[in-house]
Amino acid sequence: MSLIEVSSTMLYTAFILYLVATFFFGFTIRDKRTSTAKGRAGVIGITITIIGFAAQTIYFITRWMASGHAPVSNMFEFMTFLGMCLVFGFIVIYFIYKVTVLGLFALPVAMIIIAYASMFPTEVAPLVPSLQSHWLYIHVTTVSLAQGILSISFVAGLIYLIRQVDQTVRNKSNIWLEIVLYSLFLFVGFIVSTTVFNLMDYSATFEYTEQGANVTTEYHLPAIAAPNEGTLISEDVMEPWFEAPEWMHGADAGRKFNTVIWSVLTGTILYGLVRLLLRKRIGAFIQPYLKNVKPDLVDEINYRAVAIGFPLFTLGGLIFAAIWAQIAWDRFWGWDPKEVWALITWFFYAAFLHLRLSRGWHGEKSAWLAVIGFAIIMFNLIVVNLVLAGLHSYA
Repeated sequence: MSLIEVSSTMLYTAFILYLVATFFFGFTIRDKRTSTAKGRAGVIGITITIIGFAAQTIYFITRWMASGHAPVSNMFEFMTFLGMCLVFGFIVIYFIYKVTVLGLFALPVAMIIIAYASMFPTEVAPLVPSLQSHWLYIHVTTVSLAQGILSISFVAGLIYLIRQVDQTVRNKSNIWLEIVLYSLFLFVGFIVSTTVFNLMDYSATFEYTEQGANVTTEYHLPAIAAPNEGTLISEDVMEPWFEAPEWMHGADAGRKFNTVIWSVLTGTILYGLVRLLLRKRIGAFIQPYLKNVKPDLVDEINYRAVAIGFPLFTLGGLIFAAIWAQIAWDRFWGWDPKEVWALITWFFYAAFLHLRLSRGWHGEKSAWLAVIGFAIIMFNLIVVNLVLAGLHSYA
């Protein structure tokens, strides 16, 4: 087997092991099981998680050996590494607090991120000159590790909210909580729709004008939204329903908009089917299984993850990033969209720590801040990378 084949096999193995470990962590929240059985299931769960993390580490090393550079230079590589860092953050926090329910939520989030990454091109490509620097590895890996650990604060905050928000009455808290859970289905919707049409080998080509030049773009999902003033070239494929708005600029803006539409449609259908099956809000369904979770403990984990992740993000996202920018572009700051959103992320978590330590924002307030922080990270990783034009775009 080539190094790339070994790498792909190890990533797939890690994903399967994380899935198996999630089931064992799920056994620990069932009331009918004895404490001994719960403890044994937790030990098996964390052991499988560590083996899965080792497999993903082999994926990372072998891909590095095959490409000749750290595999963090495109959307597939970066997001898989982020999922790996999230698992690493969970393992570290687990051995500090021994909270098994954290794995029941952290591993699915990591799997969604890895599956999301797998929808992007996986080919190994050489680095452009500006990326051929050791500071790329230092900056990006440190930022990924920080974001992975900060994501654990989201997981802990989500557990806290599901455990504590009153589900017996309809209020703003449980409505917003359900919106958060619904948004996770949108990621799953992207994965499902992309996977299904990739298996069908679906393709449709459009021609349109971009900055005065005629260009073509290839859709791998049926075109609900065509490129603005675009013409469908392919035959025997679905005709688009409408064109992308004129204000959507940038390379393949119509295709990206079409992908968002499919993600929302598929995710909404999946969410609706789950709601129909459960016949209640998802948060209300999960809540009874978390009644043995100690709220104060997950609140402490929420804070601890930010306390560890924030200094790392400061180091990688600001200091190392400025050094690399100075070397690559002869300026340490340039108001690039990614730089701006990195600064917004830093200010947000600085405010999180200030409100927590100085204003006493514990419990539900702190949990909501963790959820908002994760939303900012995801916006930075997805919208800024794929939609907004800039030096850091992974489009």
